[in-house]
Amino acid sequence: MTDEMKKDGVEIPIEDGNVVAENEEMAEHNAEVGAEAEVGVDAEAVDAGEDVGVEDVADAEADSAAETATDAADASTDAADASTDASTETATTGDDMQAKYVRLMAEFQNYKKRTAKEKEDIYAFGAEKVMLSLMEVLDNFDRALEQGCSDEKHAEGIRLVHTQLMNALKKNGLEEIEALGEDFDPNFHSAVVMEDTDEYESGKVCFVVQKGYKLNGKVIRPAMVKVAN
Repeated sequence: MTDEMKKDGVEIPIEDGNVVAENEEMAEHNAEVGAEAEVGVDAEAVDAGEDVGVEDVADAEADSAAETATDAADASTDAADASTDASTETATTGDDMQAKYVRLMAEFQNYKKRTAKEKEDIYAFGAEKVMLSLMEVLDNFDRALEQGCSDEKHAEGIRLVHTQLMNALKKNGLEEIEALGEDFDPNFHSAVVMEDTDEYESGKVCFVVQKGYKLNGKVIRPAMVKVAN
């Protein structure tokens, strides 16, 4: 049964209370169905989205694994190169050190030989100046002996002193250069004049102007001589 109401001259039907309740239940049911449909669509979308996401994750993981393997290979190659470079550098350094050691030892041996030679020269020729200063004394002895002396004992004393002095000098390396009658040798003789003579052959020393001397084999004063023409 319906009632009617009039509002502003228009009749508005008022439905029965049961009908209204049924209509409300139907509206709620339709809303639930619509919601379930929406939820179903969303779930399918989500499911589809999850499937796509898994494939993307798998591809990303595969790419990451490939990049990791590549990085590991590059690191291994770099490590091998570094090890090779280190080995080469170590070998080169070892060769350089060996060469420096050999060169240093050679220089040290040369230094030892040079210093030993210098010491020998000092011992051998350290008295050279003293010997040269004594040359004048020996020359005066020779002149005195050549002049002779009326007092035989006095002359004999001069000869004995001269002999004693020469023996002492010989013990220290002094040696008289042989000249008279020898072939002229510019290494030991100094020619002052060429002289005609029948006593000696040409090129021979025919007269000694001044005696020459050697000290331990080294000429410290050449003999001044005349050479036969």
